[in-house]
Amino acid sequence: MKNKVLFLLTLVFMVSLTIHAQRGVRIAYIDTEYILENVPEYQEATAQLNQKADKWKNEISAKLGVIEQKRKDLSNEKALLTKELIEEREEDIAFEEKEILDYQQKRFGPNGDLFIQKKQLMQPIQDQIFAAVQDMAASRKYDFIFDKSSDAVMLFSAKRFDLSEQILRSITRTSKRKQAQSKAERRAAKEEELVPEINYELEARQKALDEKKAERESAIEKRRQEILAAREAKKKEAEARRQKILEEREKARQAKIDARNKTSKTNTEEETPKTDNTKTGEGEGEGETKTKAQLIEENRQKKLAERAARKKALEERKKKILEERQKAKDSI
Repeated sequence: MKNKVLFLLTLVFMVSLTIHAQRGVRIAYIDTEYILENVPEYQEATAQLNQKADKWKNEISAKLGVIEQKRKDLSNEKALLTKELIEEREEDIAFEEKEILDYQQKRFGPNGDLFIQKKQLMQPIQDQIFAAVQDMAASRKYDFIFDKSSDAVMLFSAKRFDLSEQILRSITRTSKRKQAQSKAERRAAKEEELVPEINYELEARQKALDEKKAERESAIEKRRQEILAAREAKKKEAEARRQKILEEREKARQAKIDARNKTSKTNTEEETPKTDNTKTGEGEGEGETKTKAQLIEENRQKKLAERAARKKALEERKKKILEERQKAKDSI
């Protein structure tokens, strides 16, 4: 069948090339499946028809389930029934099963309800498609318009020859004109162009411009992101340097404080009086004239004086350190 179709198409092409050699042959095609998928009325009716088909399928499945259960019951009860009763029940089951199969054939057979309703559903849309194709072929002077979804094998089809979208627009506009209520709507629908002329070269140029624009915008966005990333890296680097400088300053300040504390400790140790042999000898000499209580009191007073001196020195050093810390903070 396909070979015959290809032969006829080849023959038609050759004849057309001979007749229209001077002006050239204009050929286009449509995709009926694509058009039907995008017609809202067809989709709604198809959904309703599918709901009916599902309902019929569920009904048939339930009845067949009942028949199957009757067979199981009969099989379990055969030992208790006579031969006549078994044959009678088997005939009843066979009769009911035949009725269900006849009902299934009535709904889903070649001439069943589903086939008839689907044909009734598609016929108006097919008529609209045929009428739109005829109008377009006459107005655009096409020599051939094929259906891509038919039995004719199309090994290649360029998109610029596809009229499916234009046919779909034509059907949509026709539907709008039929549904128009007011005079203004009918006038607008009447004045609306039936099928707009599509300039494929202009569309190709526009597509190329859009692609270049998208590439340019992508490059600009990429450059902007790179600049932002570089700024963020510099900012982090500067923050790290600042933190390092602060840490070094803190270490230096702490080292100075530790050095001062060490120097103060050394000075305090040097100021502490030491008892030598000479003083011990004097003490021994004075011990002859002073009582033990007097000597203890003298030592206590001496220690108190030394403690007061050390306290005063520590207060002065503390004051000096605080002043230096304040100066260091002010300098930061």
